[in-house]
Amino acid sequence: MTQPPERLPAPALLFPVLGIGVLAVSFAAIFFVKAQPTHPPISAGTRLLVAAVLLSPFVLRAKRRGKIDSHVLKAGALGGLCYAVHFSAWIASLERTSIAASVTLVASTPILLALLSLITRKDQPSRSLWLAIGVAAVGVGILGASDLSSGAGNLLGDALALLGCGAIAAFLLLVRKMGPDLDPVAFSGLACASGATLLLGTAWLVGIPLEVASTKALGYLVLAALIPQLVGHLILIWALRYTTPTVVALGVTCEPVASTVLGVLLLSQVPSGLAAIGCAVTVGGVTLAILARRETEV
Repeated sequence: MTQPPERLPAPALLFPVLGIGVLAVSFAAIFFVKAQPTHPPISAGTRLLVAAVLLSPFVLRAKRRGKIDSHVLKAGALGGLCYAVHFSAWIASLERTSIAASVTLVASTPILLALLSLITRKDQPSRSLWLAIGVAAVGVGILGASDLSSGAGNLLGDALALLGCGAIAAFLLLVRKMGPDLDPVAFSGLACASGATLLLGTAWLVGIPLEVASTKALGYLVLAALIPQLVGHLILIWALRYTTPTVVALGVTCEPVASTVLGVLLLSQVPSGLAAIGCAVTVGGVTLAILARRETEV
C-alpha cells in the first residue's frame, strides 16, 4: 500500500498564520448575506470566477515551470467539484437559517475527518486531539441546536450546511493527498476555475439568469473572492503542506465564533444565550487542539 506523502517541517508561525486564514474565511458568510437575493449558484460561481481570473497568472507560471501535469489537472477539477457543492449548498443554507447555525455546521469537518480516520487509519488523532475534537463537537452541537427549534426551513438550512461540510472535508483530503510539492496558489486557481465553470454552466443549463442582484451585491461577491478565497483558502491549502486535515479543520472550527461576532457587529444578528455558550465551548476545543498538536500523529 502506498504510504501517505511526508509533510514539510512546520514553520514557527504556522498557527498564527492559520488564525489569519480562519479570520479571513469568517467574512464569507457576511459577504454572501450582503449579496442576497442573488441566487446561490450565481453567488458562489461569481466568487470563484473572480478568484480564478486573479489567480490565472500564477496558474500559467506553474504550467510553464512544469508543475501542472494531468494528475494536478484532474485533482483541480475534483477540487472545483468540491468547491461547487460546498459553496452552493452553504450559501443556500444562509438563506434559511442563521449565520451562527449555518457556519457552525459547515465548519464541523473535524468530526467527519476524525470518523474517516478510523476507517482509513491515516492521520489518526491522538488521545489529546480526540478530546479536543469531542469538546469542539459539543460546541458545534450546542451552537447548531440553538437554531433547530425554529421550523422546517431552518432544518433544511442545517441539512444544506452539513452537505457543504462534507464537500469541504473532501476538498481538504484531496489537497492532503497531493502532498507538499503541490503549488497551493496554482491549485487554488485550477479549483476555482473548475468550480466556477460547473456552477455557472449548470445555472445556465437550468435557466437561472447569470446575473447578480445589484451592483452592491457584485461588490460584496468580489470582496468574498479577495478576502475569504484568496487570503483564507490559500492559507488553508498552504497549511496542509505542514499538518493534517484534522488539525487544519479544527482551526477552522473557530470560524463560527468569528462569523457570529461579525454578524453581530455588521448585520445586527445577535445570537441567543445558547449560541454564545456553543461559541465558548468551540473555542475551548480548538485551544485544546493547539495545545495537543505536538502529541498528534502528524
